[in-house]
Amino acid sequence: MQLRSQQWFQHDSFETRFQHASAMRACGHDPESYEGKPIIGIFNSWNDLNSCNAPHKELVEFVKKGVLMAGGYPVEMHTITASADFNKPSDLPLRNLMSMDVEEMIRSLPLDGIVLLCECDKTTPAQLMAAASCDLPTLQLAAGHRSTAYFKGKAVNYGTDLWKYTEMHKAGLLSDEDMKELEKGISCSFGGCPVMGTASTMKSVSEMMGMMLPGTSDIPATDSRRRIAAERTGARIVDMVKEGLTPSRLMTEAAFRNAIKLLAALGGSSNAVLHLTAIAGRLGIRIDLQQYQELSESVPLLVNLQPSGEYGMDEYFRAGGLPGVIHELMPALDGDCLTALGKPLKEVYTRKPESPRIIATLDKPFKKESGIRVLKGNLAPAGAILKLSASSRELWKHRGKAYVFDSYEQLLREIESDDLDVEASTVLILRNCGPAALGMPEWGEIPIPTKLLKQGVEDMVRISDARMSGTSYGTVILHASPEAAVGGNLAIVRNGDLVEVDVERGVLNVLLSEETIAERHRELPPFKTRHPRGYLKLFTDHVLQADEGCDLDFLRPATKQDARFVPPIVGRS
Repeated sequence: MQLRSQQWFQHDSFETRFQHASAMRACGHDPESYEGKPIIGIFNSWNDLNSCNAPHKELVEFVKKGVLMAGGYPVEMHTITASADFNKPSDLPLRNLMSMDVEEMIRSLPLDGIVLLCECDKTTPAQLMAAASCDLPTLQLAAGHRSTAYFKGKAVNYGTDLWKYTEMHKAGLLSDEDMKELEKGISCSFGGCPVMGTASTMKSVSEMMGMMLPGTSDIPATDSRRRIAAERTGARIVDMVKEGLTPSRLMTEAAFRNAIKLLAALGGSSNAVLHLTAIAGRLGIRIDLQQYQELSESVPLLVNLQPSGEYGMDEYFRAGGLPGVIHELMPALDGDCLTALGKPLKEVYTRKPESPRIIATLDKPFKKESGIRVLKGNLAPAGAILKLSASSRELWKHRGKAYVFDSYEQLLREIESDDLDVEASTVLILRNCGPAALGMPEWGEIPIPTKLLKQGVEDMVRISDARMSGTSYGTVILHASPEAAVGGNLAIVRNGDLVEVDVERGVLNVLLSEETIAERHRELPPFKTRHPRGYLKLFTDHVLQADEGCDLDFLRPATKQDARFVPPIVGRS
């Protein structure tokens, strides 16, 4: 077995071999301990402001144990991380930066196999983007979801229930004291959101595409099986190095098609559209926005799980979790796609789920319609998306007057005003929050105006060029592309303009003539970036629009041939 790390430690130059051996000794690594063994780089993404990934501070030791037991040699390193709670205004730009961080560390270091420790929303896709670019044997390990909490005798889950109780507070149904009590307990352990938000969605598609061990994506953070999964991950990556099982053999075009179908079956996060498109792009695979609709049209919602249903991740895990869902979905999948075990899906996912209340069947689904619906028209010529399973069917065909927020700051100033000129039929629009403007923060779920909450209004049509949290819900049309800041027609809408939405026909229009739209564009000021320097200027100058996944243009190869990994030249330090 020819190991990549041997280029460093068995180099033709005595001087180079000497330098590397000496440097390893300085770090406490005896050549007798690692020579001839696969060196496994474990990329850790926890920090003290990322509660989702915090379990990896402990789990990494179990990964190391697994590597050693299988005859490999583990080395741990830290990467940047992305905290959806704290990175403002948006953690999406850090997805691309983190992918670059991981990719360049993998490229330049003597590593044969990779374990990537993930959880919070952007860390999982960032690592998968890097793995796709490097194409060395790689496995991910998730930290697991946090525990369900209890409030006033009822189960509450961080994420979906946060939005629900916040709206109740605004409507006067909960006191400030109630909310303080909820604040103390709703995040009652480390780990990701305990619903089918972006973290749970991306872990699920990672496992589906063979980048995470079967049955490990949805183990709770507090369950001892999470530690066992860490050890198994460490052991398995050593074998994957020996087998040459790389991401390009796992994340195939067929595997991405399976992932899109899984997204519909789970009622998964709308953010997955950006992430799957970007990951595939790193492999030279193009996913057109329309494929998300076409591939999921025949796939119902199988999972009764928040935000599209009732239950949390704990109940879902006990009911059979992702293995149960994949088993029920298998007739719609390409079962020959490989898992991380090197075996096809159809041979691995053979166990039926435990509870049809939580994981249903294709012939008796939880909801008949799910997946992503693509809407196009003069408001989004390149497309916008709606998560069907979390929306209100009665609003799928709608016409209403627009009320426009030019900025998030304006929204915050006005949304709670009793004088806000809106009614239940109003179409709320938030713009100038797209990828180039602000890094596409999760502001797309525009709050229901307080005056309407008090009237009992629970949902409205909302449109933006932003994203929304995977834990959110409502008739929220997102990712309008091109965004307003770079000349998208969302920029020319004015208060009172009629907006037409027809979800079943895939239509999203402002009812204005082409001449009026052109005249309003002539009145718009030119876009000016907020950042004169630094990474965010780089991001603004090179970010692709939402329909292309928001990767940086220079990180996405033009063809599959251009996706090849360029190894370093190993020589004198």
